[in-house]
Parts: sequence; C-alpha cells; structure tokens
Amino acid sequence: MASPFQVLLVILLSVFLPSAAFGQYGSTLTGVGPINRSMGGTSTAAPLDTLGALQWNPATITALPNSTDFGLELLFPNSTLKSSVDANSLAPGFPAVNVSGSTKSESGVFPLPEFGVVYTPKHADVTFGLGVLSVGGFGTNYPGSVTNPVLTPPLPNGMGVGPIYTQYQLLQIVPTVAFQLTDQLSVGISPIVDLASLSVAPGILAPPDNAGGSGFATYPVMNHGAFQWGAGFQIGAFWVTDQSWQFGASYKSPQWFEDFSYNSSDQTGAPRHVQFNMNAPMIVSLGTAYTGIERLLLAVDARYLAYSETRGYSETGFMPTGAVAGLGWKDIFAVSAGTQYQLTDAVSARLGYSFNTNPVDDRQTFYNVGSPLLIQHGAYVGGSCNITERFKVSLTYAHFFENSVSGRIQSPAGAIPGTSVSSSAYADSLIVGASFTF
Repeated sequence: MASPFQVLLVILLSVFLPSAAFGQYGSTLTGVGPINRSMGGTSTAAPLDTLGALQWNPATITALPNSTDFGLELLFPNSTLKSSVDANSLAPGFPAVNVSGSTKSESGVFPLPEFGVVYTPKHADVTFGLGVLSVGGFGTNYPGSVTNPVLTPPLPNGMGVGPIYTQYQLLQIVPTVAFQLTDQLSVGISPIVDLASLSVAPGILAPPDNAGGSGFATYPVMNHGAFQWGAGFQIGAFWVTDQSWQFGASYKSPQWFEDFSYNSSDQTGAPRHVQFNMNAPMIVSLGTAYTGIERLLLAVDARYLAYSETRGYSETGFMPTGAVAGLGWKDIFAVSAGTQYQLTDAVSARLGYSFNTNPVDDRQTFYNVGSPLLIQHGAYVGGSCNITERFKVSLTYAHFFENSVSGRIQSPAGAIPGTSVSSSAYADSLIVGASFTF
C-alpha cells in the first residue's frame, strides 16, 4: 500500500478532475454558439438561433425560420495550483524544511464545435431539428515540480503525485421534434445521444497497486480509453402571450453512460483493466423574455442542476482501496440574463451575464479545490451582421472572472496542520459562427 500521505495527495487529484471546465454550471457549459453565449445562455423563452434552442428548450424551434447554424468556440482557460507543507508537519524530520510552490496549468486552447438545423414543412404544425453540440468539457495539464508539494514525484523520491493531466469531452447529438399546438403554445421533445471521453493521469479513480513489490503503491494511467456512449432526453414547452411576454420551461433528464473503460497496466507493465462510471446531471430550466420595446429583447433564465443525485458527483471522499469515490457536490442554482438590440435591419448587438451557486460546502472544499465551480460569474458581449438576406455571421467574446479557494490538506482524521493547497482560475473565450436561412 501507499503511505498515508501519498494516498492523501493522490486523493487531492479529485479536486482537479474537472478543473478547467470554465463553462460554469459545473461540467456543463452555460451556452452553445456565438448567439446563445452572447445572451449569457438565455434561450428557454428567447429563441434566437438553432443552437441555443436545441440546447435549452426543444419547443422553441417552432419560433425559428428554416435555418442552420455553425459555431466554433475557442476556450482559453488559465488556472494556477499552489501548495505548501511546513517542515516536520507530516512526520518528524519530514519534510526537513518548509516546501511550497506555485504552478500554472499548460492547458492551451479548447476547440468546441457546434452545428444545428431546424426545418418546418410548408403549412405544417410540426418542426424538426437536429443538433450536434459540444455541451461540456475540461482539462488540466500541470507539469511536475521539485518545489510544489502536490506536483513533486511520488514516494520515495518526493511527496506528491507528479504531473497531472485530465481531459473530458461531452458531445450530444440531439434530434428534435416540436408541435405548434396553438398560435401561442408549442411543445417539443429531444431524445439525446451522448458521446464522452475521459482521461485521468495518474488514474486516481482506480485503486493503486504495488505489483512491483517496492512497498510504494502507484495509480494506473487512465488515458487509453475510447469514447463512451450515453443517452437521455429533453422535453419543453414555449408560450407566447399577447402582451409581448414569452415563457418557457424544459426538463433535461440525467444522461446515463456506460462505464468508462481503460486498457491500463500495473507497476510491472502487466495488463490491467480499469473502469469508472460517471453520468451527467438532470437540468431544469425556466425562462421569460420581453419584446415590448421596439428593437429590444430582454431575457432571463433560471436553472437547477441535480449534481447531488448524479453518479460520480454525489459520492464523496475516498474508498479504503485508495480510489477516489466522488466529488460530493451539492445541487446548483443558476441564473442568466441577456439583451439584444437591433441597431439596424442588418446589425444586432448583445450583452449577457451568468451566475451560479457553488456546489461545494465547507466539508468538501479540500476535494474540490480547482474545480470548475471556482468561477461563478461570466460576462458576454457579441453581435451579428447580415451579409446577405440569408447569410449572417456572429462573433462573441466571453470573460469568466477569476476566483480562488484554499484550505488545508485533509486526512481521514481531519485537517493536517502545517499544510495548505489553493487554486485560482479564470478564462476567456472567443466564439464565431455563421447562420443560413432557407
């Protein structure tokens, strides 16, 4: 078995598992595409493009013209990990001197592509849609260190886990059908097919092994895995009143995944099969929009994400084997606001804002240092320009404001005096896209 402190430091990797999601809403992005992002993710009652409508409320596609949208987001995350261990805090003479360091993640840029199309047959009360959406993702790439305790080599050559690498991608294929029940009321449904990939090195989601007989257990690498399939559904309703108000509601079921499987190896290089199961949370959205001012649209969305009931997120701490059991998140409550002003018949400008609560209470702070919920506030600015009557281009910039958390390293017996770990994060994003009507 690994030493108690090595196990504790490897457990600490659980806090970095989703540490560069930066989309807010935990591991779920606040929106998709340049138009929806520029509105702060509001589209439950304010459909402006196919991407936002297919992501947040399938019923709203009845309000869109026959059209298709393409989007590409370039997400630039920035995170920093700091840790320190005072001399003699772990054991007499260990470490012999105070050790501390700060390391920036070399995450690079994350490309997030999206595609959506909506079509209503002539004189029909039914609308069809299809979306291929990047709705979640994260990644970290912390290099090894000789001064930052968490990133030093494992025992016996250090007191940490060495370099940390994680990456998660979630893609949803969303066929959709919506029905215009009356002139004011629509309903819609979307079966959802998911594809997700998860890589974690060291593989803290599996028990460590001491197959080499050195007396120091290590964790396998969990990056030799394929994309895994998942499934769920979404239903929604959309109501337009005679007083310039619009209302929407949607329910997105949990996304149930097959086990994430990896062809790994033990310390001796012998084959080892590793599995882990993680789902995506249920999401409930409510929205309203007002169009009573000429050229102006105002919209607000509220959302609830049930992480506390989602496998992989609801569990907490670590198991007797040393494998991480889960992150122990609480549910998230979120609000987004957006406004669009039609400057001319061809040019529109938009502003957006989003906020979400932190799912991590004080008891779970150690296990979630550096999680995507570090960032709670996002600001968005964007616009669109009609190049021709049927072709439009859009551009949006988003900034997710820096936040940080810190605390002591925890052990099964409680906090370890003389230790600390902290993480800070912020992000910027550039989203471009094109829309075609037909």
